[in-house]
Amino acid sequence: MSELSNSQALLQTNLPFPKRQGKVRDVYDLGDRLLMISTDRISAFDWVMPNGIPDKGRILTQLSLFWFDILGIEHHVLTDELPPEIAALDPHQTLVGRSIITKKAKVVPFECVIRGYLEGSGWRDYQNTGSVCGIPLPQNLQQCAALPEPLFTPATKAETGHDENVSFEVMQQSLGIDVATELKERSLDVYRRGNAFAKERGILVADTKLEWGWFENRLILIDEVLTPDSSRFWPAKQWKPGGPQASFDKQFLREFLDRSSWDKNSPPPELPNDIVEQTRMRYLEALQQITGKSLAIPND
Repeated sequence: MSELSNSQALLQTNLPFPKRQGKVRDVYDLGDRLLMISTDRISAFDWVMPNGIPDKGRILTQLSLFWFDILGIEHHVLTDELPPEIAALDPHQTLVGRSIITKKAKVVPFECVIRGYLEGSGWRDYQNTGSVCGIPLPQNLQQCAALPEPLFTPATKAETGHDENVSFEVMQQSLGIDVATELKERSLDVYRRGNAFAKERGILVADTKLEWGWFENRLILIDEVLTPDSSRFWPAKQWKPGGPQASFDKQFLREFLDRSSWDKNSPPPELPNDIVEQTRMRYLEALQQITGKSLAIPND
């Protein structure tokens, strides 16, 4: 069962299986597998907004499936087809296109963050210290400048609140040098190849975060990959260092909230319809430019 509201944005799902709810995804335990549903919830500044972005979950799922396919890296997806027992609970097909059945992997307790350009918390860190997460950088770099080499800057995973940036040495101490090094090298490889592919289609991947898990003693890619929720996407032709960039991600929403009177310490206000629609269009543009395909929406 599911609940649609806010102009057909899917905000909640309720299925008769053990459930873990994240900011965006509802994950159900099916025994030997997991059912991962991407809702239309959207978060910013560690808060989930009261209204969602229609079709956002389908956009994230369709784009992740595209990347999982072309990257050729072992991942957690088994199928995007709903099992009959789940489909029977979803007569209006609200879960179709936003659900995947996955392997049960043990999640690595670190976000693998890769930064190719100087923005966000990395830019703020650089302004204060001349470094990003303890990694020294050349002087006088501009906001949104391309970094000499992509940086790997892990962060601890937080169930609630904000992930905390940590050094690679902290990751090594927790996971061991071999696992930490493998995560670093493989994450940088995903970023470089994904950014090269996206750039050919007019999008710069400024940064991204990846999640990995252990499955049968192997590290596999899990969760989502190279989406507007987990990455900064900039139109390549408009990129100009020295200030904020136009984007195909939720930076537009963050900037609206920065301009608003919301104090970021109390529950956020409902998003205006035009902000919802403009955010949706940016996500759609990212999907269409990268995959060359429109969003697939099932018929009721």
